[in-house]
Amino acid sequence: AMEAPRRRYRARYKGSTTPPWKETYRRRCMERLRSSRAKLLDRYRQAGERVCGPAPGALLVQEVMELEWQTLQAPEGKEALAQMLEDPDELAVLEEIQQELILQEQSVLEEYERSLRFDEECLNAMLEGLDASDKVICPVCRKNHLTVRNQLVLCQCGLYICTQGMTERKLRSLLESSLTEHSQRCSHNPEFTVTSGMEEEASLLMSCPV
Repeated sequence: AMEAPRRRYRARYKGSTTPPWKETYRRRCMERLRSSRAKLLDRYRQAGERVCGPAPGALLVQEVMELEWQTLQAPEGKEALAQMLEDPDELAVLEEIQQELILQEQSVLEEYERSLRFDEECLNAMLEGLDASDKVICPVCRKNHLTVRNQLVLCQCGLYICTQGMTERKLRSLLESSLTEHSQRCSHNPEFTVTSGMEEEASLLMSCPV
C-alpha cells in the first residue's frame, strides 16, 4: 500500500532534473554559511594558531548542514523533508551540496589569506624602507617617503603633523620600536591613521584591526 504513493511521487518528479527539496536545502545552507563568515574566519584563525600548515578543511560545513537538517524537521520544513526521504538519490545530492559548501568555504578562506599576504607585503615594504636609509615610508599610505622638516612631518597622501624636535632618524626609530613591540604580542598587522580632535593637533595613531 505504501508503494503506490511512492511511485506516484517519483512519477511526479521524474521529469525534473533537480529534486524540489534540494534547492530549498542548498539555498538555506549557502545562506547560513555566508552569514557565518565572521565565525568561520574566527575559527580559521584559532585553527591556524594551533597548527601551522595547510588550511584546515571544512570548519563549518558539517555544522551548517546539521543545523539546516534540523530546520527541515521542524513543522515548516516537513514537506521538504518528506520529499528528501522519498528521493532515491538523497545521499548523492547531500554529497554534492557538501562539496559545494566546502568550495564556498575554501574560497572565503583563500580571499582572507590573500588580504593577509597583501598587508604583510605592505608592512615588509615599509620595514625595508626603514632599513634602506633614514628615509621613512609613510605608514598611512605605505607608498611615499615622509618629509620631515621645520617641525613638520608631511606626505603626498595628505598626512600633515606638527611635531617638535623630530628628525627622520628619530621617527624611523619610533615606528620600528612600535611595530616590533606590537608584533611580539599580536600576529596581525597594525594600521596607521591620522587623528585630530577639534582642539588637538593632528597625531599619528597605530591601531590593530583585531
